[in-house]
Amino acid sequence: MIGIMLIYVGAVLLVNGMGGLGRIDAKSAAVLNFMVGSLGVVVSLLHLVRAESPVEYFTVATLFLFTFTYLYVAISSWYGLDMRGFGWYCFFVALTAIPTSIVTFQKGDLRFGAFWLIWGALWYAFYLSSAQGKDFGKNLPYATIFVGVTTCWIPGILILTEYW
Repeated sequence: MIGIMLIYVGAVLLVNGMGGLGRIDAKSAAVLNFMVGSLGVVVSLLHLVRAESPVEYFTVATLFLFTFTYLYVAISSWYGLDMRGFGWYCFFVALTAIPTSIVTFQKGDLRFGAFWLIWGALWYAFYLSSAQGKDFGKNLPYATIFVGVTTCWIPGILILTEYW
């Protein structure tokens, strides 16, 4: 299921990056954020129902980090809400990415250990932008697209086609 989620997270990061570049309006991007967030709820709940060990519950918790990200963006964008709360949520995600990366590296998964560091850095940039008002210009939207393609969409396809 992680491959499926990664493909759609790659898509939503591409769309959100395009939104940051002004090529898609906020409500239009909100639709895909809601769909990907909803898919994340289903996938996360399936994992939750099947979880039996602390490691499996930890996986569910990390899935929900991103599920809530996209639902938060969807609702905030649709209703034109202040994004500072979202920014502080991103700070929480960025902090959580640090121990998650360490645990992932310790388990021998170098790729996802590195992905967690990259995702944490991107979510920290979302925090700086949304909660602190830092203007990254076009750098943040381009970084969002790049991260979506390289750490989500491509790995998702590779996982689902068994080339990973």
